[in-house]
Amino acid sequence: MYINSGYLNNSLVDFKDKSKPLIVGSCGTYHLFKHPRLPTWRPRGRIDYQLLYIASGKVHFYFKEDEDTIVPAGNMVLYHPKEMQRYVYFAKDQTEVYWVHFTGSNVKQILKRHHFPATGHIINTGTSPEYQRIYREMIQELQLCRPHYQELLAVLLLQLFVLVDRHSSDNKVMNSFVQNEIEHAVSYFNEHYNLNISIEEYAASRNMSTSWFIRNFKLYNGTTPLNYILSIRIANAQSLLENTRYNITEIASITGYDNPLYFSRLFKKYTGLSPSEYRKMNNNF
Repeated sequence: MYINSGYLNNSLVDFKDKSKPLIVGSCGTYHLFKHPRLPTWRPRGRIDYQLLYIASGKVHFYFKEDEDTIVPAGNMVLYHPKEMQRYVYFAKDQTEVYWVHFTGSNVKQILKRHHFPATGHIINTGTSPEYQRIYREMIQELQLCRPHYQELLAVLLLQLFVLVDRHSSDNKVMNSFVQNEIEHAVSYFNEHYNLNISIEEYAASRNMSTSWFIRNFKLYNGTTPLNYILSIRIANAQSLLENTRYNITEIASITGYDNPLYFSRLFKKYTGLSPSEYRKMNNNF
């Protein structure tokens, strides 16, 4: 697991400070490789704000008791003070997350001005290296503590807010044609995931260029069309392993793979377990 973080005054304690309009308290990033899971559970939340950016993979959030909400790459999650925080990163998802904690006398107004939700948590931001750059710069400023670093931290966080707001505005002007095409693709992939789907042929059948389709599909869903289809296949394979007595060859065929060995390799790469190992651990019979 890769961790890089910085804390104001080297303090891990959350705090509330209204001496300035916007104050960054801490910032960091996690990238899971071999560590199987990393849970966070704060029943009473924190007294500051937190903004998480999912750069790759996905995160399992529990905004309501045990209701699992999977948030994929291309989204941010905002927690307000004293909101219960519960979420889990899994290595099998190849999750990379950036986070920042902040406080200040004018936070509510700043968030409102940049159209962050007053209620709810998930903000669709798309993926951008600019987000990661800003988070990394904030981490570095907290670590090096150079002259006027607190002022620069506030500027960097405001820059992040502006980029998120711009993305939201761009999405609103995106015409309904694009949205309809992506929704059609999602529906088609869910219905025909077990067929040999060519992304190039699908895009051509809808009179779209392949690059345009892939770019917009990823913007809406946080992943490429091929990875989306793969995730559907793996999810259905998991369900069949848990709830049926079909053998591995049959499950491979049902989910779209003629070669059971290739299916097994993909399944293990995605879940960390072979189909047989997964069945032993999760079989409902």
